[in-house]
Amino acid sequence: MAVTEKKMRVAALALLLGLVACAPAAPEQRLRARFDEMQAAVETGQAGDFMEGVSPDFTGESGMDRAALHNLLRARMLADSHLGVTTGPLDVVVQGDNATVAFDVVLTEGNGRLLPDQARVYRVTTAWRTEDDEWHVYHARWNGTP
Repeated sequence: MAVTEKKMRVAALALLLGLVACAPAAPEQRLRARFDEMQAAVETGQAGDFMEGVSPDFTGESGMDRAALHNLLRARMLADSHLGVTTGPLDVVVQGDNATVAFDVVLTEGNGRLLPDQARVYRVTTAWRTEDDEWHVYHARWNGTP
């Protein structure tokens, strides 16, 4: 194979890789990224950052709305200096502009010592939709040991 032909193949491969790298993220990748951002916000005590991913018409357990969720998060963050969130594998199903994400989560609370003061395990199922080209959770239900 001639040197010129090799250079052409390398250039074509580089162009192809560049196009793939510039392609917009797939819906599931964007949803997982949003989920990770929201989880990090809880762990760093940034309730407002978490709420950026919550739809204005959010509904949850026992009639919880968006404002009640925000208040719950703020109260938990003020009560405990460290709120830990450990999720199991995410079961993500995307259907167009809608998706569901189901997962197990362990919530730990404490003052940052070696062992948490409390731990709770929940099974959570969330419903998501795209709003202004970003994923937002609009419904959540959970059960577990309070």
